[in-house]
Amino acid sequence: MSQFFFSGSTYARLDAKNRFVLPQSMRFGLVENGALEFTIALGLGGCLAIYRRSDIEKIVAKFQSKQHMGKYQKFFTLFFSTLHQTTCDKLGRVILPPTLKKAVDIKNEIVIAGVLNKIELWPKEIYEAQLKSVLDGTDEFGLSKMSEEAFALLGECVEECPDAP
Repeated sequence: MSQFFFSGSTYARLDAKNRFVLPQSMRFGLVENGALEFTIALGLGGCLAIYRRSDIEKIVAKFQSKQHMGKYQKFFTLFFSTLHQTTCDKLGRVILPPTLKKAVDIKNEIVIAGVLNKIELWPKEIYEAQLKSVLDGTDEFGLSKMSEEAFALLGECVEECPDAP
């Protein structure tokens, strides 16, 4: 039995009503208990993130125990006030709320990128600039260093997770 994860990327244009078509393969990955419901949230590094309903419920449950800690108040306000629970229409279109569109400076074109347990929505210009800087070696971390560190995480689980395959 394999575990589902999101991967791949595609370009999309926003229409006059701020809608974009979410690829069918990604829509299938968002269906849980027969329902296509998901949440769009602020992501890391200048993107938006689409989470499955069950994943956002886990995030909420973990954050609830910390909601009265002063150091997290600004984050909680920004994160939860910008969460947008939604679905697709019959054509697979998703409405991008104006607040979220403005927050990450999306113009007319986006890159829809599958990233493990979430789907990221990037302004096309930012995604392409970041991809170019990583591939041409001008990024501060560089592809080889990022790859080395990411794959090193796999080895850590061997030591920390004795039951891992």
